[in-house]
Amino acid sequence: MNQNDLVIYVWEGQADIAERVERCMVNLDVDVVRADGLTLSPVVAQGGNAIAVVSVSVLEGARFTRQGMEGNFGGMPVLWVSAKPRGEGPGSYATEYSHVLPFDFTGAELRAMLVRIVRRLQSTKHKQPRGDDIIAEAEVMLALLRDVDTFADCEHSVLIFGETGTGKERIAERLHERNTHYGQGPFVVVNCGAIPDGLFESLFFGHAKGSFTGAVTAHKGFFEQANGGTLFLDEIADLPLYQQVKLLRVLEERTVTRLGATSPVALDFRLVAATNKSLRELVHAAKFRADLFFRLAVIELQMPSLEERGEVDKLAIFNSILRKVVGEEMMERLGGPPMFILDAIAQMYFPGNVRELRNLAERIGVAARQTQDWHAGGATERLLQQAQSLSATTFPLEPHAAEPLLADRSNWDQEERNRIIEALHANAWKRQNTAQQLGISRKVLWEKMRKYQISDGEPLVPMAPAAAQANDHLPL
Repeated sequence: MNQNDLVIYVWEGQADIAERVERCMVNLDVDVVRADGLTLSPVVAQGGNAIAVVSVSVLEGARFTRQGMEGNFGGMPVLWVSAKPRGEGPGSYATEYSHVLPFDFTGAELRAMLVRIVRRLQSTKHKQPRGDDIIAEAEVMLALLRDVDTFADCEHSVLIFGETGTGKERIAERLHERNTHYGQGPFVVVNCGAIPDGLFESLFFGHAKGSFTGAVTAHKGFFEQANGGTLFLDEIADLPLYQQVKLLRVLEERTVTRLGATSPVALDFRLVAATNKSLRELVHAAKFRADLFFRLAVIELQMPSLEERGEVDKLAIFNSILRKVVGEEMMERLGGPPMFILDAIAQMYFPGNVRELRNLAERIGVAARQTQDWHAGGATERLLQQAQSLSATTFPLEPHAAEPLLADRSNWDQEERNRIIEALHANAWKRQNTAQQLGISRKVLWEKMRKYQISDGEPLVPMAPAAAQANDHLPL
């Protein structure tokens, strides 16, 4: 049993069971709290796992239902202790509960029951399906979801590429949720960039009790925690080479041996990895193992950036988040966000993709909820102006992908610059429409606006005749 941070709240009523529970747990790293003096609804443990051990006498005469139990005890799993000794009064508690102990329970019975509850806690902690909440109206995103659904119900490894903030973890969750076999097990998330140096073996492989100083209990590593489910390795490119070879061995042998143990444990889990870097380039630079790359990249999925998804998804995501923050009732009363907000969101560039858009939508939603209006010149407009200013200074996301900034205006292609400004004016400075008219992507348009230092609303400056004759017509 993994009792890390386990707290047991005991409501004993007239049953005198708290002291017995404390004696049973004396050699384990478990906190036992006498809770009769605490309010029953709700008790919240600060971190870790929490279990309620409750004498039936506490709620004498009440009808025990699962809904009532969770309301009374803050959603904690409840281990009921019968009001009568073993063999007496079989109808004194609800038969639908499996977590029931007789009044004269033994220490072994209590510990066995706790093991079952802790295992369930670990499973539900790792697996928290959120339903089909992925917003996708753009064709590029719909195509990705079709691929996800095609490959969801198989056992092969998946490698997800995409910029930061695009929602790679949510795609991994969808792969897990729609797998008929592994979807019933835990979904374990590991950020490979946050693994402390020297703790890789303990965190991934686990350790046996007494394997090193401080190992007072046995510990399951990430591999074992994901057994029967999905192991999601985020930022896989940040894993050092010496750790990559250890990961590869487990993937090939499908067994793991805890530190300090001798017997291997058979594993059955699906691996999904994600990265915002090009693993192929890292393999070529000898910074990522080629054999591990090919083991991971059985199925490859490419997450589109928010810019690639376009205005339709950008506004749909913004409105969805805004509605959750503001609330349905107030949203109806306010009449929804006005066009000056929607136009600003549609034209903005979000280097942090969906994550950055979500942050802005939440800020605007909070401001609208507190002030109860959207009026121009108010808090929402100031937030938009701040966000637009930050967006302009942080573009582009990848410096090597953009054309260099030309500070020397004498080197500018004035004809190209004027043609871009003309197209922007013709399309009311809507970037997507302007890019379509010019036959370029929206990202390239942003890069050229940065290169030529074109600001919103900038007037068109006529070219000098000599300069106009000197320049040939250059395509974008």
